Amino acid sequence: MKKIALAAAISLTASSAFAGSPAPAVTPIIETIEEGSSSSSSGALLPILVLVLIGAAVAASN
Repeated sequence: MKKIALAAAISLTASSAFAGSPAPAVTPIIETIEEGSSSSSSGALLPILVLVLIGAAVAASN
């Protein structure tokens, strides 16, 4: 008897859960602004700094 009552409760719940049509999905529009690099040497700054430090260390060791 408990199984029949449980099955009836589940079927009533499931039928009301699927009533109606689903709402259309709304996706937000995200605007992205792509900024260009300010100069072409921005990627070369770190290697140049490393070379200067190595040169300074070699000059100080003599």
